[in-house]
Amino acid sequence: MELQQMRYVVAVAETNNFTRAAQRCLVVQSALSHQIARLEHELGARLFERTSRRVRLTAAGAAFLPVARQCLDAAERAAAEVAATIGEVRGHLALGTIPSVAAVNLPAVVKQFHQRHPKVRVSFDVGASNELTEQVRQGELEVAFLGIPATARPQGVVARELATERLVAVVSPDHHLAGETTIDLRSLSEEVFVDLPAKTAGRAQSDLAFTAAGLTRQVAFEVTNADYLTRLVAAGLGVAMLPPSYVETLAGLVAIEVVDAPARAEYLIWGRGPRSPAATAFLELLGYAPD
Repeated sequence: MELQQMRYVVAVAETNNFTRAAQRCLVVQSALSHQIARLEHELGARLFERTSRRVRLTAAGAAFLPVARQCLDAAERAAAEVAATIGEVRGHLALGTIPSVAAVNLPAVVKQFHQRHPKVRVSFDVGASNELTEQVRQGELEVAFLGIPATARPQGVVARELATERLVAVVSPDHHLAGETTIDLRSLSEEVFVDLPAKTAGRAQSDLAFTAAGLTRQVAFEVTNADYLTRLVAAGLGVAMLPPSYVETLAGLVAIEVVDAPARAEYLIWGRGPRSPAATAFLELLGYAPD
């Protein structure tokens, strides 16, 4: 069994097509098909069901795929560790971030990192803070940027607070509140809101603030993506509460100070276990030298 055969299996599984898999792996389709057939013969089981219309994993293939991915990850990690002994950083860096991260100019940081370590392949997972934290705990991500209520702290990971700021209310220019300079939660509770899904960290900071003030509010629109959330606000569908540093990067919206606003803390987190050379180099670039 060879690593290249595993790469071919993963490529076919992810594309559901032998031709596209061969293109991804930069080989002719006949060579890829031949290597997978050899592997199937060695294993004594078919990994794929092939028809004229589609390709899909068999039960054996579904069992083989996650282990193949683990083997490929381990091989890449081994090569990276060897390279690190001669001063070269390479391999894969898996980053996670919330869409509204503002304490760090992440594109600029990644650009600088790439200039220093061009042989590192960087992947991004953009999602909710609670999901990113769990992915770091499970080792699926190495480093992540979160935004959570200031009264909370990430659990099960190494965490460094980057910044804390009070949220502002955000409305469209033609909203009836657009002329206000300040407002309070009681007045806002009468408005229709656009917000993130319930039970996410980004939503919790606002929910907790209204509940603590003995208030309820109507969240008429739930959006999983911060970019689309701001587009709905710009269309006049409701009010949102967002970090001011993030609002500064947006155009066409009006920010209003909320005198009793909840606060959001941004965190940088990483796993407690061993780190790849790429993750260590990235943290050092940010000014953190983990033990």
